Amino acid sequence: MSHSLSGKTALVTGGSRGIGRSIAERLASQGATVALTYNASKAGADEAVTAIEQAGGKAFALHTDLADAASIPGLFEQLDHELTERTGSTALDLLVNNAGNSGWGGLVDTTPESWDTLFAVHVRAPFFVVQSAVSRLADGGRVVNVSSAAGTRPMRSVPVYSMAKASINNLTHTLAMELGPRGITVNAVAPGWVRTDMNTAVRENTDLVTAIEADTALGRFGEVSDITAVVAFLTSDEGRWVTGQVIEASGGYKL
Repeated sequence: MSHSLSGKTALVTGGSRGIGRSIAERLASQGATVALTYNASKAGADEAVTAIEQAGGKAFALHTDLADAASIPGLFEQLDHELTERTGSTALDLLVNNAGNSGWGGLVDTTPESWDTLFAVHVRAPFFVVQSAVSRLADGGRVVNVSSAAGTRPMRSVPVYSMAKASINNLTHTLAMELGPRGITVNAVAPGWVRTDMNTAVRENTDLVTAIEADTALGRFGEVSDITAVVAFLTSDEGRWVTGQVIEASGGYKL
């Protein structure tokens, strides 16, 4: 694989599993030094770093709880230290806001506490991560927010999650205008149904799987690599003229 990101640095939040891990592995395989964050599973983060290093890449893991906005400045202090040791600089070239948490609460069963926790991770955290990152982002850098197809086509079963992802889409447009004068592109990738551990229960329901695949133009669930490929384009030089976009990567779900 091309080492087109050689000499670049990247931060991938929620990079210990699922889509985030796949993104971290892809960026590292292209030569970037990748910092990935984790919250609950140090073992998962260590496993991701080991896999990247065994494949010849460079990565390290940072612990943070993005539900707590007060933890974000400390995350960047850790990042500064680690990047300085590895690269001699605190400069950050690529930022991927991927971290998320479960969002299956509906109108009847959502509580103020569950609302706050979901919005804290999916909306507040990306905002304040970018706030801390902006002074470190190199001119010509890239920001990619992981959104969802539910952000533009809300799902009745997950109204809070749908609203949160709509917020990320709006933030993406705002940041593209804010950072554009520095040559920094800001885009969102909006997956549809993807094979991750967050939707295991859905994938174990044969009727639901059949309905989803029948309503998808390409006739299958997405794989994490399908999403990673879009992120890889947006973080590459080939994506330099794309900014302020929400790119749905759903295989044509509900066309």
